[in-house]
Amino acid sequence: MNTVPPPAEELVIINRELALLDARRSHLLARRAWLLSVLNAPAAPARPGAAPAKDTPPRSAQNVLLTLGGVLLAVAAVAFTLVSWGHLGIGGRSAVLFTVTAGALAAPVLLLRRRLASTAESVASLGLLLTVLDAYAVHRVAAPDTGALGYAAGASAVLAALWAVYGAVARGLRVPLPVAVVAAQLPLPLWALASDTGALTVGWALLVTASLDVLGALRARPGGGLRMVACVTACVSGGWAVLVAGWLSVTPGGAGPAALLLAAAAPALYGAWRVGTGSQAWAVTWAAVAGLLAVTGGGGLLREVLPGSWTAPGYLLVAMAVAAVAVRGGVPRAVGRGLAGASAGAQALALAWALPLVAAAVTGVRPGLPWAVVVVPVTVAGVLACLPSLEARCGALALAWVAGMALPEALALPYAATLGARLVLTAGFLALAVRPSAAAARLSGDREAEGPLGGVALGGALLGAVVVAAGAWHTEAAAVVVLGSLAGLLAGAAVLGAGPRRTVSACAAVVAGTGLVGAVAAAVELPAHLTGVALLAVPVVTAAVGAGLRRHPVAVPVELAGAAAGALAVGLASVRPAVLALVLGLGGVVAAATAVRPERRPAAGYAATALFVAAAWVRLAASGVSAPEAYALPVAVPALAVGVLRARREPEASSWTAYGPGLAAALVPSLFAAWGDTGWPRPLLLGLVALAVTLAGARLRLQAPLLLGGAVLALVALHELAPYVVQAVGALPRWLPPALAGLLLLAVGATYEQRLRDARRLRDTLGRMG
Repeated sequence: MNTVPPPAEELVIINRELALLDARRSHLLARRAWLLSVLNAPAAPARPGAAPAKDTPPRSAQNVLLTLGGVLLAVAAVAFTLVSWGHLGIGGRSAVLFTVTAGALAAPVLLLRRRLASTAESVASLGLLLTVLDAYAVHRVAAPDTGALGYAAGASAVLAALWAVYGAVARGLRVPLPVAVVAAQLPLPLWALASDTGALTVGWALLVTASLDVLGALRARPGGGLRMVACVTACVSGGWAVLVAGWLSVTPGGAGPAALLLAAAAPALYGAWRVGTGSQAWAVTWAAVAGLLAVTGGGGLLREVLPGSWTAPGYLLVAMAVAAVAVRGGVPRAVGRGLAGASAGAQALALAWALPLVAAAVTGVRPGLPWAVVVVPVTVAGVLACLPSLEARCGALALAWVAGMALPEALALPYAATLGARLVLTAGFLALAVRPSAAAARLSGDREAEGPLGGVALGGALLGAVVVAAGAWHTEAAAVVVLGSLAGLLAGAAVLGAGPRRTVSACAAVVAGTGLVGAVAAAVELPAHLTGVALLAVPVVTAAVGAGLRRHPVAVPVELAGAAAGALAVGLASVRPAVLALVLGLGGVVAAATAVRPERRPAAGYAATALFVAAAWVRLAASGVSAPEAYALPVAVPALAVGVLRARREPEASSWTAYGPGLAAALVPSLFAAWGDTGWPRPLLLGLVALAVTLAGARLRLQAPLLLGGAVLALVALHELAPYVVQAVGALPRWLPPALAGLLLLAVGATYEQRLRDARRLRDTLGRMG
């Protein structure tokens, strides 16, 4: 291949191009390094001859210097006034202070013209301090006999006015006007203290000061420091006024403190009204404060003219007035929300006072109830009923129930009339719970309210039933009548109701029926064990009702409630073993009758078997039988024979179904007898039989013989070894058993995973058995 140009010339060209590339690369690298230094440097790159960078920004250094200078001048002025004052005559003193003060106040005006604002602020602060020293000097020289508090009140008023005028003249200064506002807090309270007319006068002085602060804050420019200072001083002065009034209101002080609290609501409400268009949060807060002050003050005024029991209703009345202003007064929305919140808080406090008294009266703990207590729930219920809210309507319904239950006590009705009235109220709430549609439409205009209102009504009905039933036990006749009526009402509600309310009503009817049987038994003076027999009528009725309902959702709860009544019957009959055996046997009959139904066969069948067996052994124990094997074996052997035949015909049947009843009948009675036997033949024979059953279960891989035989064998062994274990433990040191238990726990914990795997294998093995 021929090359053009020749190789030597081409090599020269390539070397020249490489040299140019190297030069270009060096230039670009240098430029890159300079650019990086510019980007990373906080300031512009230094140039030759430039001044060195300053460590402190000029403005910060200026402020520090001015602050230090002002402090030093203030210290010097104080030292001059307090220490060197006596070395000058009256003319010299006045001339020095006047000259220094005038210069300190005039200098800031000139400094502002030269745009030295920071210097002007510092000098102005010094001048304001000098005016305070001037006032002190005047008191020492011109009016030494004047009272300190009175002179301080006048001096603070004069200083506040002078500082306000000075701030208005020197418009560029930010210090004088806020300082004037702070100084204006002192004249009226100090004057009240100097006049020695009492704490109430001090409270009024603080309130007037706070009101002036509110006006000043609203007239000040938004966003400025003056408005913030005025707001803070208004809160402080007003807060002290409220604290003084509150402290005086708990002592016998007449209507003065209440009037002060009521008057304190005016500036708070005015401030909330004025700021309502700007800051919603502030408007709501101040309106809530105004509402609480109005309720507290107005209620305090009413307290002076109302009887003692009507104090809380008086406060509630004022709270209603505040709520009316919030709703109908044409106030801004934020103000209305604050007032409504204050009224709601007052109503909640009134209810907190009334409800415990109502509960004590209704339950009979404290007989008698003033009318004033009933007025509170009635009033709050009326307010809630007027609100367009489902929750409010539910609360109104609940409070209506409270008022209805308390009304007979307030009217001092006789015992029978009180029970009747509360029973009627319970019936009414049951009717509302069963068919709440019309009432819900009237209360809220919404069919969706049916569920919540029905639930509240049912809760009131059930609670009313409890109250009426508890009050009816003063006499047996009243208890029979009331519990019978409640059972009928609740049963009717269960028939006419729907959904969960039907189920709850049905179960409550069973409870009322149980109480009715108990009341009848008490009326005829049946002993406890015979009352237990009588209570079996309840599960009989519920079983019959369940058979009629069959697979209805109410059937299971009703039958379970009847079973609970049966358990109560067993408990009452336990005082007489013979009667207990009868009750258990009759219960077994009811369970067996229930087991006839296919949907109840498994559970009711097992329950019937258990009840029959328990009845048999209780009967044997009551008869003093000491050899239960004579009665157990004739039952156990045929049962085992039947189990063997079933296992052959149904290979898939469980060993518990086939052999469990027979083995339990053979082993369990002997086990109970062995634990009460001091001899050795029965435990030995029972242990051998249990061992044989356990080995047979392991050999045939049958779960029931294995577990039953093993459990009986372990219990027999424990019974035989227990005396020796007790003796051995008593001979050991006291620290040894806990130590051994701790070592055992450590060993189990260390091999926890292995033990867990062993337990799972054992479970799987037992699960594979028949």
